[in-house]
Order: sequence, then structure tokens, then C-alpha cells
Amino acid sequence: MELKVRAAAGTLESSDIHIIVEPGVSGIEINLESAVMAQFGDSIKAVIMETLNDLGVTSVRVIANDKGAIDPVIKSRVQTAILRAAEVKNYKW
Repeated sequence: MELKVRAAAGTLESSDIHIIVEPGVSGIEINLESAVMAQFGDSIKAVIMETLNDLGVTSVRVIANDKGAIDPVIKSRVQTAILRAAEVKNYKW
């Protein structure tokens, strides 16, 4: 999936994650900030990578600010940001 614009999803509220995606980089770059980085940083990055792979994204910069989100929330925020960035109007969930 090709990204066309910068897009975001999520909030900075507790138990959420704010995701910003930007097109135009070579490969996948993930910049993650999290209060639980030591315990769950690798897991959060893995969920982000898995979601990007599922959507067929090969070139993106992801800026993530985690506030304790669980895996399904992380996945849904990444999906939403990617679909917004790709300007997809009729995605079939």
C-alpha cells in the first residue's frame, strides 16, 4: 500500500497510543516513546510491524507515543493511520 500524505490516529490519553505515519522514506522506520518501553517496547514494535506487513506497507516512518495501549488498540490505530495516509475511502474490514 502506497502512502500519499501524513496521517495520524489515536490520542495521548491513558490506555491509548498516538500514531503518526509519514510516506517517503526507504523501508520501515519506527520511533517509539512509551512509559513502559523497558517491559513492552519490543512487543509494541512487533505489533506495529505485523500490522504494517498485513497491510502491505513497505515504506513508512511511524512515530508512536504509547500511553499503555493493549495490542488490539495498537493495531487499530496503525490501521487507521495507514488507511488515512493512503487516502483509502472504501476499505473492507
